[in-house]
Amino acid sequence: MDENQTLLNINQYLESKGINLRIEKRGKVLNIRGSLPDKKSPNLSKIQRISLKLPFNINGLEEAKKAIELIDFQLKKNQFCWSHWVKEKAISSKKSKNLDVTHKIESFKKQFFSDTSKSKSTAGMISTWQSAYKPYMNRLIHFSNESIPKLGEGLLVEILLSYKENSRSRQQCGIALSAFARHLDLELPENWKQLQSGYGIHESNFRKLPSDEEIIHTFKSIPNPKWRFVFGLMATYGLRNHEVFFSDLSCLKKDADKILRVFPNTKTGEHQVWPFHPEWVNLFELDKTTNPSDLLPSIKTDLRDTTLQHIGRRVSEQFRRYKITFTPYDLRHAWAVRTILIGLPNTVAAKMMGHSVSIHTKTYHHWITRRDQQLAVDSALSRVNLNKTDNKHL
Repeated sequence: MDENQTLLNINQYLESKGINLRIEKRGKVLNIRGSLPDKKSPNLSKIQRISLKLPFNINGLEEAKKAIELIDFQLKKNQFCWSHWVKEKAISSKKSKNLDVTHKIESFKKQFFSDTSKSKSTAGMISTWQSAYKPYMNRLIHFSNESIPKLGEGLLVEILLSYKENSRSRQQCGIALSAFARHLDLELPENWKQLQSGYGIHESNFRKLPSDEEIIHTFKSIPNPKWRFVFGLMATYGLRNHEVFFSDLSCLKKDADKILRVFPNTKTGEHQVWPFHPEWVNLFELDKTTNPSDLLPSIKTDLRDTTLQHIGRRVSEQFRRYKITFTPYDLRHAWAVRTILIGLPNTVAAKMMGHSVSIHTKTYHHWITRRDQQLAVDSALSRVNLNKTDNKHL
């Protein structure tokens, strides 16, 4: 197919998609022509051109098509800015490469949100994208602008290694870029998982977790009773920051079973949680009201106007405001370690925490290993003692 036919086909495709921009050939280079915001009066539109300075060939036409799709996306999101397109009246090779990466990320994002198996709620998917994918996609755009390697194994490894070894950020970056690579059918190096240097809470980090005594003392030091209630719920049930505001608290009423149900519109969907320690329900006065929801702080929780991530940040901000020496997630980790030390099976604890058994085992590897080794030692010692007792009777 020659260039003229390709130009005609692309413009017909753009028209079929309801895009009001077209590729225009002027001499040996390509432009974009169509209705665009007026440079002096952005609220008004008129027919204008953007000079791409791309060659009139198959590759140039494909790049121009991607540029139009990006401009159309920016127009629909009210993100179009002339300064991005008129600098030196051309798209440099660096800008062209960045457009390509941005286009691929948008495709990946659409595929992510179309896969409803990833979450049981739209809010959960938005929260997951914002926290677990978007930061690494933004870094990919930045690196594609600044570095020489094209989008491929080399660039993805460079991005991964930009995060600190053994950090959660590097591990999460590895997961996000792996999914992105699968979407594009890009090959990753065989040692990718080793490069991720898995996220987990290492022994040194666990030493910083608050003790039960410190948790109780901190609870008593919080002056606001509503935020004290939030703290008590998180400590007793190991909840994520936002889950406090999306749980059925009727279980806390007098004579109720105290088994808390986290709603399905949270990050990982519906799950039930038992209190550990059970006596903390009373100690933290979680059951001293006929309507526990009245004890929650008044913050915006309508997910049409906010996100789970923003709600979670409000909790973290309060911890800092009260100068609490540990983070909200430290309470969750402390709850998990507590369940391990009392012998709760990994499958049960993982389900209560709303994550997979593999994540649970990986995150709490040190303490699970210690528990299992202690059980083996106790079992061996009991057999030795039994043999000693039997020998005495011989």
